[in-house]
Amino acid sequence: MIELLIVVAIILIIAAIAIPNLLKSKMAANQSSAVASLRTVNTCEVTYSSTYNQGFTSTLVQLGPPAGGGAATSAAAGLIDSVLAAGTKSGYTFSYVAGASAADGTTPTYTVNGDPVSAGSTGQNHYFTDESNVIRQNSTAVAAATDSPIGG
Repeated sequence: MIELLIVVAIILIIAAIAIPNLLKSKMAANQSSAVASLRTVNTCEVTYSSTYNQGFTSTLVQLGPPAGGGAATSAAAGLIDSVLAAGTKSGYTFSYVAGASAADGTTPTYTVNGDPVSAGSTGQNHYFTDESNVIRQNSTAVAAATDSPIGG
């Protein structure tokens, strides 16, 4: 019986050490996924703009797949997966805002914010990008165009 208690105690000690590291690893993975998702959006916006000659999209959904697997159109370009097009992926919520339409009807600008669903749990950093394709971060508030670029 004492041996069993010692084994249980050892398992609990190992779990107490391993679980915080696991949670930190999960948060780091979510943050990496958020940055990769923003890079994907930037790349897909450039592709959309050059393919459809309409500037950038007015919603994130326009970059998503066509309903029922049909052919890609400017309304559903099929450039990103349906999960990212829905706006939430890997513990981050993505908010897309299109700029005002130009005189020719195109959308010349856009901004995307990636914010953790639960700050401190699913992610710590907030991210921002726009048509400049620079990804910026802020670890205390919603990121904006004035924040430092990642890696900078």
